[in-house]
Amino acid sequence: MTMSAERAAEIFAERLATQTDVADVQAALTAAVPGFVLVDSRSDAAWAQGHVPGALHLPTAEIAERAAEVLDPAVPVVTYCWGPGCNGATRAALALSIQGYAVREMIGGVEYWIREGFPLRTAGGDVAREADPLVVACGC
Repeated sequence: MTMSAERAAEIFAERLATQTDVADVQAALTAAVPGFVLVDSRSDAAWAQGHVPGALHLPTAEIAERAAEVLDPAVPVVTYCWGPGCNGATRAALALSIQGYAVREMIGGVEYWIREGFPLRTAGGDVAREADPLVVACGC
């Protein structure tokens, strides 16, 4: 299958407009004003196991009924779920975009957040694992 360079460029630009990665999210969260709200779309049990510090818990199944009460429509949203083997963040992003929110998906999810060595917030405090050298060596 052959695709024109122009169409390929459109597709890649669309992906960059609708996705972000964990390193960029972490860098933005450490800034004084990240410019978005980070939404964890996982279940209550997954949230309790650990979540990205500063994230708002809004499970995908609750978006239709709760988004308007917990999110400001003027503030962009970034969604995340477990990881690349899960499309929960994509489903959450779709549900939010249908409601009119500007939204991007954090690719890699909490799995790659952990693999980057970034901390998770738990009831007992923040915990982090050593970064996976295969992930942090990317350098992109």
